Amino acid sequence: MSPVKPRSRVVALAITGGLLLSLVVLGAWPGSTLAVPDGAAAGSLALEPCDYDTEAGAAAADCGTLVVPENRRDPASELIALPVVRIRATSAGAGEPVFRLAGGPGGTNMVFPQASRLTDDHDVVLVGYRGVDGSRRLDCPEVVGAMRASDGLAGAEALPATTRAFELCADRLARDGVDVTAYSVVDRVEDMESARTALGYSRINLVSSSAGTRTAMVYSWRHPDALHRSAMISVNPPGHFVWDPRITDSQFGQYAELCRANASCAARTPDLAASVRDVATDLPERWGPFRVKDTNVRVLSQYAMHHNGPGSAPNNAPTLLDAYLGGDTGALWAMSVLGDVVLPESIVWGEFASFAMLDAPAARSYYEAGGDPGSILGSASVDFLWSGPSGVSAVWPDSPDNAEYRTTRPSDVETLLVSGEVDFSTPAQLATGELLPSLSRGQQVVLSGLGHTADFWEHRPEASERLLNTFFATGEVDRSGFDPRPVGFDTVPLSMSTIARLLAGVTTTGAVLALLVLGGMARARRRRGGFSPRAGVWLGVLTVLPLGLGGWFLGVLLVWTVNPDDFVVSTTAVAPGVGLMIGTGAYLAGVRRDLPPRTRRTALAAAIGAALLGAVLGTWALPGLVAPLVAVVGAAAAANLVLVLLAASPAFRGGPVTGAGAQPAVAVA
Repeated sequence: MSPVKPRSRVVALAITGGLLLSLVVLGAWPGSTLAVPDGAAAGSLALEPCDYDTEAGAAAADCGTLVVPENRRDPASELIALPVVRIRATSAGAGEPVFRLAGGPGGTNMVFPQASRLTDDHDVVLVGYRGVDGSRRLDCPEVVGAMRASDGLAGAEALPATTRAFELCADRLARDGVDVTAYSVVDRVEDMESARTALGYSRINLVSSSAGTRTAMVYSWRHPDALHRSAMISVNPPGHFVWDPRITDSQFGQYAELCRANASCAARTPDLAASVRDVATDLPERWGPFRVKDTNVRVLSQYAMHHNGPGSAPNNAPTLLDAYLGGDTGALWAMSVLGDVVLPESIVWGEFASFAMLDAPAARSYYEAGGDPGSILGSASVDFLWSGPSGVSAVWPDSPDNAEYRTTRPSDVETLLVSGEVDFSTPAQLATGELLPSLSRGQQVVLSGLGHTADFWEHRPEASERLLNTFFATGEVDRSGFDPRPVGFDTVPLSMSTIARLLAGVTTTGAVLALLVLGGMARARRRRGGFSPRAGVWLGVLTVLPLGLGGWFLGVLLVWTVNPDDFVVSTTAVAPGVGLMIGTGAYLAGVRRDLPPRTRRTALAAAIGAALLGAVLGTWALPGLVAPLVAVVGAAAAANLVLVLLAASPAFRGGPVTGAGAQPAVAVA
């Protein structure tokens, strides 16, 4: 065959080199964050017109940046920036605006599609949470890594490792100039006050949920004259960032009663709570070759039981209970896998720790009293958040602002408490017994059959709209739109058993397919001596994705079977298989057999080595669930680049290198 044309080689070098350079830039480029505008002073707020997406479509809004001190206790504190969105009321004579306070801790305050339910008569204002939404974000990759590189999210190996990770994160943030004691509930309240003042509102309403209700409480204690009315959904009184296992067991008892009244559920078990306890007491270690992580199952179970509405599926109570009642170990394995994938990155851990230190004494008391008393799910969920008795409450710096807000205080602010009857996260009885007595103008609504916050917003949207708007306008409680909602025990559109078979089937099939493709390429090459330039190009195009993903699937299968302390999209799980398969595939498609053996061995080693480095580069450039795809791109680019360079060497000149030499740029696609 004719030697490689110089023009083709230049094009190939440009495309493959450009792809690799793009990955380097992507990995080195700083994350997108807000910045304090030049010359801005504390309390300044600049707004410009924008649109905000709601469940009713795009709404007219104003978007801007609020500038506040990081540490209001320090006159010389640096400034930080927070995003602000005001969704404008659609009526001319709007009432007091509504400030939204979302849950968490460790979550954003900038996502509120239900804002459109309130904008007929109110501006709705979102102020970003410091440490999550603003110019300084308290991410702790150390914590996420420790959770995933262990025997489970809250296993015996994980807790000391996670504790150490929190220490390392706090130290790193301090070296970066972040004062983690300035991210408390008091600081958040004062951010809201700064926004209220800058926007020119004399009084505001609050709609808060879950952990956000704690912010609403402190707001009412610090600035009662600034508040008109406050609606709290899924109420979390002081001390309850620590789940009480006895209350959790009583919630299982409530579900057991609902199960007895449901024909399909009652046919599966005479006592739902006892059946769940039986399974949880003796969780299997494996489903076939796949490892089941005990604490992953328990932690995911706690979170799944928070909601029972279909909109939260498959992470909801009916799906979870179906897994426990189905007698299928595969369902428990799926929960174990999903726990690793979903939970560690669902929280901004530095912000969680700084805010949750408000309840550090409650966490210490829980562990000093012996921790879990033998409950159905055990202590794994509390351990997941607090890293055990020597964890967050002991090692994370505490804010001096927290001391006076750790117990319930009286409030004269007109307040509505909205609770779900079967809310595992913020049980209704806590609001009834601990917060309501302190509210001189407080009322509570307990909604039958509902769980946590998402159930409230999902079930009867027009009813939640009427309830909140009537309360904000008149102080009266109109719950007439809420009918009792039966728990849909048999409404499981995607069961954990099905998820398990999809996960196992797709990964196994993908890995086998990749091996078959590679074997077929090797056999055809042996029979024909190599591929023509055009055939090599098409092989590169058509096989790069199945080979790359198949290589990753091989790594995933190793994680699930023999290396459970790794994570399925880590560099060590992704890069080896992707690099080996794509490097070998590039060699088979691009290097003919009539070259000298030593030259062929050099080309094979170079292609695989380059593909490995390219895959590592890809996982570094864009980590997370998209890392395997980016690793495939990096591996293909690097393997073809090195073959192009080899094709220009004397050992290859005149001896055909087809896929890499003729049109390697196409093979990278």
